[in-house]
Amino acid sequence: MTTTRTTSGRISLQTAAPGFSRAMAQLQRASTTELSEAGVEPLLAELVKIRASQLNGCAYCLDMHTKDARAAGETEQRIYALPAWREAPFYTARERAALAFAESVTLVAGTHVPDSDYEAVAAEFSDQEIAALLTAIVTINAWNRIVAATRSYEVGSYQPRHPGADVNGSS
Repeated sequence: MTTTRTTSGRISLQTAAPGFSRAMAQLQRASTTELSEAGVEPLLAELVKIRASQLNGCAYCLDMHTKDARAAGETEQRIYALPAWREAPFYTARERAALAFAESVTLVAGTHVPDSDYEAVAAEFSDQEIAALLTAIVTINAWNRIVAATRSYEVGSYQPRHPGADVNGSS
C-alpha cells in the first residue's frame, strides 16, 4: 500500500485516513458550535487553545492561535505572559479558571483533573460553558497530537482569515 507523504516525509493523515480526517473536521465544527452557543468569549477560547498548544509543544497550532488571538484583539502582553498566567496580574478569575482546567485536562495523565480545578471552573462557568470549554480542550489536544506526529503543516504559514474574525472556528 502506498501513502502520500508530506514534505516532512511523514504520512498525510488526510490521504492515509480520510474518514478520520473528515471526523476531525466535524469535531472542530461541533466544538465551534458548542463554544458559540454557550457564549464562551472567543478570546478566552483562543487563550485556552494557546495554553494547551504550549504545553504540547505544537509550533503550528501556537502560530495559528496566537495570530488568530491577535487578529481578534488580544494583546501581545497577555499572549507572552500566558506560560506564567498564575503570576501575571492581567487575567480575570474566569480566565484563570479556564486556563487551570485546560492545563489539567491537557496533562490528564499526571493531574487526573483534580477537584480543585473542576470546582474553580464550575464557580466561573455554567455547565454548558464547561462542556463547551471541554470540547475546545479535547479538540486542540487532538490537533496538537496530529500536527506533531505528521508535521503536515508548515510552521509560520498560517494566516488569519481577517481581523476581528470569529476565532472559535479555528483548529
